Amino acid sequence: MKIYAVGGSVRDELLGLPVADHDYVVVGATPGQMVELGYRPVGKDFPVFLHPGTHEEYALARTERKTARGYHGFEFRTAPDVTLEQDLARRDVTINAIARDEAGNLVDPFGGVADLRARVLRHVGAAFVEDPVRILRVARFAARFGFAIAPETLELMRRMVASGEADALVAERVWQELARGLMEKQPSRMLQVLRDCGALARILPELDALFGVPQPAAHHPEVDTGEHMLLVLDYAAAQGFPLEVRFAALTHDLGKGTTPRVEWPQHIGHEERSAELALGVCERWRVPHECRDLALLAARHHGVIHRALELKASTILKLLQACDAWRRPQRFAQLLDACACDFHGRTGYRERPYPQAARLQAALAAALTVDAGAIARAHPEPHRIKDEVARARLDAIRGALGTAQG
Repeated sequence: MKIYAVGGSVRDELLGLPVADHDYVVVGATPGQMVELGYRPVGKDFPVFLHPGTHEEYALARTERKTARGYHGFEFRTAPDVTLEQDLARRDVTINAIARDEAGNLVDPFGGVADLRARVLRHVGAAFVEDPVRILRVARFAARFGFAIAPETLELMRRMVASGEADALVAERVWQELARGLMEKQPSRMLQVLRDCGALARILPELDALFGVPQPAAHHPEVDTGEHMLLVLDYAAAQGFPLEVRFAALTHDLGKGTTPRVEWPQHIGHEERSAELALGVCERWRVPHECRDLALLAARHHGVIHRALELKASTILKLLQACDAWRRPQRFAQLLDACACDFHGRTGYRERPYPQAARLQAALAAALTVDAGAIARAHPEPHRIKDEVARARLDAIRGALGTAQG
């Protein structure tokens, strides 16, 4: 029995990056032998075991054979005679097909080390086309490392999309890879790769439709709506914003892709269309509620929030009510972050101030000082309590913003 460190841990060590998790492949062993040694079986589709001391994952070396379309359409074989090279051959790209033995020696049958040095993502073999998730993984790795994609690998990805293999992707895996890609250093790179191979039009056609759609140059020097979306997303990443904010930044302008050409470059009423399309994306890929809810708020309200400096106090009150800011002040803060990303994600706008966020935060802070419970207890007419609370909040907002009326 021989044990090898494999995959991401070896890759990241060679890149000088921190390693969070280690994965191991065991060659020459049976499941019974692993159990006798104290390893705990946890694998569902193939034998994976947890180390009795470290609880790290150890998988028996395996081969796989495509039996049906999609992520689950594989038949796995594990046996003591399966070699390390056979196991590595089933992996996606060469930089993930490097192993290290217990003495520290590298095993690199597919040239992964050279591709690391060249900063290239290259598929290991022809079996790459059998798993559509690999399209998303390559795009995500491009966003993480900034590596180029080998021309022959990009061509395989295009063939997979053209053959319909990408249409067999399941919602859980799509969202998992998209979410991880959005949290990478340069998430726009993931979307660019998906667009280059044609997968973006299949997975997120609402986003793909934004490219080539113009916007008013006075507010959007980058003009192209798709390019604006990429800038917005990368700004969110540069600020270290959480997934909810990044997803909201990604989907806030989807409605512009449905604006009739005769109305270009204006996009009147795109906010509500954006919300409808964002909801469709969330339902299709089973996006978590936290991401969905913030995305819908950003799509509907980003236009009003951008005009915060000119809004009357009464309009600000309506905005805060529509966003349920009283009960969800932290989510409202994230909404402002997403809108700031929209503002700064324009050519030449990155360093400009965005005082709208501070104004709305001040309004909310003032409104939250109103004791709704005290008003309810003191008011003799229950049916008027809601109006009295709203009036008190409006007065608080006026006082905080120095507004005499409105």
